[in-house]
Amino acid sequence: MQLIDIGANLTHDSFDHDRDAVLARARAAGVVQMVVTGASREHSPKALALARAHPGELFATAGVHPHHASEYSAECDAELRALHAHPEVVAVGECGLDYFRDFSPRPAQRRAFELQLQIGADTGKPLFLHQRDAHADFMAMMRNFDGRLGPAVVHCFTGTREELFDYLDRDWYIGITGWLCDERRGTHLRELVRHIPAERLMIETDAPYLLPRTVRPPPSHRRNEPMYLAHIVEELARDRGEDVAVTAARTTATARAFFRLPPAPGAD
Repeated sequence: MQLIDIGANLTHDSFDHDRDAVLARARAAGVVQMVVTGASREHSPKALALARAHPGELFATAGVHPHHASEYSAECDAELRALHAHPEVVAVGECGLDYFRDFSPRPAQRRAFELQLQIGADTGKPLFLHQRDAHADFMAMMRNFDGRLGPAVVHCFTGTREELFDYLDRDWYIGITGWLCDERRGTHLRELVRHIPAERLMIETDAPYLLPRTVRPPPSHRRNEPMYLAHIVEELARDRGEDVAVTAARTTATARAFFRLPPAPGAD
């Protein structure tokens, strides 16, 4: 299998002591390319630096997560636009709305989201989106940019059936994580993933978060890493009633087309 992890927070400090080993384990598990999430003013440049250090294997997004929306200034906007001039930066985000945590005030979240949607409109790059407990405002803000945006993926989808179909009705893409494997809060996803068309489905770890709870034997730590993408695709294939090789090939092809990625290094 050749897999693409569309969302890994590899700039997280939990990887500082063994990042090269993490990448090696991912390669051994069939993960041939990864998109490193840039989710703050601090970490978006780090995501680009990591992608530039691993050409053809790692790519980056550049954005400000709603948790960090309070830091979104004119200077921050200019910095993001400068990052998007680099070809290794393949998507705008992580951006969106999060009314579950409310780590930034909601007006600040909406302003940061709107400004990043404008970057998406100006660059034509795909959007890497976050939405939690803010569906109505999220949809309204996206509608304000109708006809002006490139493709969009709602990353780490954990929402309701209604939310899923709203996204699919807009021809958006869906990112599925190890949340699927959480018997406490992800069981509804096991039925919902059957409804996602293959050409709209992608997979991600969101490492170091969301370690799949069904990994056996369970690791001695809680840090997720990209090598567990292989486990996620196995669970996803089972829930979709597909052969795992089919799910792997389709999600990889979809991710490569969505982010406009070149063939993986060493690929035939």
